[in-house]
Amino acid sequence: MEQKNGSSFTGFVLLGFSDRPQLELVLFVVLLIFYLFTLLGNTTIIALSHLDPHLQTPMYFFLSNLSFLDLCYTTSTVPQLLVHLRGTDKSISFGGCVAQMFVSLGLGCTECILLGVMAFDRYAAICRPLHYTVVMHPRLCALMASASWVIGFANSFLQTVLIFLVPRCGRNKIDHFLCEVPPLLKLACVDTTANESELFFLGVIILLIPVALITVSYGRIVRAVLRIKSSAGQRKAFGTCGSHITVVSLFYGTAIYAYLQPSNNYSQDQGKFVSLFYTIVTPMVNPVIYTLRNKDVTGAMRKVLCRDHDSR
Repeated sequence: MEQKNGSSFTGFVLLGFSDRPQLELVLFVVLLIFYLFTLLGNTTIIALSHLDPHLQTPMYFFLSNLSFLDLCYTTSTVPQLLVHLRGTDKSISFGGCVAQMFVSLGLGCTECILLGVMAFDRYAAICRPLHYTVVMHPRLCALMASASWVIGFANSFLQTVLIFLVPRCGRNKIDHFLCEVPPLLKLACVDTTANESELFFLGVIILLIPVALITVSYGRIVRAVLRIKSSAGQRKAFGTCGSHITVVSLFYGTAIYAYLQPSNNYSQDQGKFVSLFYTIVTPMVNPVIYTLRNKDVTGAMRKVLCRDHDSR
């Protein structure tokens, strides 16, 4: 691996998977395919949500926000990872590392809050069906989506500042494939107990508060669904929520593992593969999960394809 020599280099070296050259080629092919599917799937969700009038509802408004977020999230990390997997220069500038961490962490924090908002939307749809259009007014939907982005990036700003204020004493080799909180803390040449406590507190706020909202929302949803007398009605109600619960489980499971465990228990190798999962796998499978059993989306897709075919 090519190293940057001289005191003029103030950036970082992302070691990534450089100790496993055979794995790098396999990862390059797999991640490239996954990235292309991520772009295709999430772009399709966004396009359908805007093209089909039946999908211009609060649920699909938030879903298109999630798809746009996932597109940005993977694009903030995967293209650079692909370049590093096939090249010898693994360096990233100081500004590039700061920007990557701020953007990817901001998008991750935004997704945490947005998934909570989507759970509230499902609660309003199932538990307050007669008042749903009043409760989930377009202005309120836009406000909640905007608040998710603002709060997510505000939290990211605080965490990024805290991380890059920690003295590193010239250490610049990050044992990871992207600039992320746990591996950057490992570069510190001072006691980071206070910093870890502050970062843990910010992580708890951004992760556990939405989890609490999701838990309360789905607790009430389950009670409301169990009151439905017909089994067909129960299946339909649970079906609309099943996709969201699956996405929540995938995202929060990996995020909590990566950010809320003690630093002395953090494994660099496990951390890399967990990061790969929520960086590329989760954004790729989200469109599949939401469309696989969703008749509205599959119907809209057929209409768009038939319209295109007829126009020819």
